[in-house]
Amino acid sequence: MAANERLRTALVRAGLNYAQFAEAVGVDPKTAERWVSTGRSPHRTTAYKAARVLREDMAYLWPSLEKGRRRRGLHPELIALHDTRADAPFDLWRGLFTKARERIEVLVYAGVFLHEQWPNCNDLLREKAAAGCRVRILLGDPDAPAVSERGEEEKYGHGIETRCRVALMHYSPLIGMPGVEVHQHSTTLYNSIYRGDDHMLVNAHVFGMNAYGAPVWHLRRETEGGVFDRYAESFEAVWALSRQAIKE
Repeated sequence: MAANERLRTALVRAGLNYAQFAEAVGVDPKTAERWVSTGRSPHRTTAYKAARVLREDMAYLWPSLEKGRRRRGLHPELIALHDTRADAPFDLWRGLFTKARERIEVLVYAGVFLHEQWPNCNDLLREKAAAGCRVRILLGDPDAPAVSERGEEEKYGHGIETRCRVALMHYSPLIGMPGVEVHQHSTTLYNSIYRGDDHMLVNAHVFGMNAYGAPVWHLRRETEGGVFDRYAESFEAVWALSRQAIKE
């Protein structure tokens, strides 16, 4: 059997050796090593525990365990699909940014749930930028017609414009910091995008529904020009049309 390179990479990212990983999961170190070297799969319950330790998706580490549980033809870059943003564990976003080393990117109208559920979000972004990670934040312009139209479609009134202003207040302390760029855009937002290196969470918007009730795709870049890259290109397209935010 081929080695499990996904598991090997996850161990490196987590900074764990076989002994530490095995202890956390509750198995023998040789067993954990065989999971990598021979590609052997653990029992499902053990796999879930191991995935939690590594803060990864079990289906990504051991795709064979999901055979028969997921439809055939599932795209290789899709790690998980969450029915709604509200159903997705917040650790997905926390882990996305915490593990990032090269880039953190956010494309939203407001996305204030990040700061509401994670008061230390700005502190983490400062640390990442200081360590050389490029941080780019795209927020909606509260005066843009597309933003007010979204509020009407979602029967949210002027609430969305207010949330755009609140989002800018949250990120305002980061404006002007080296390595951090905060911009505003006036485009129609088809998807909210949250990227940390080669991982991405895409909140796919649904007409007439607030973002928290729409699905979230968890993607991991596997091939050049794939689905991940298409969303990354859309981020760049909006970035090109945006303007630098002014500190509140």
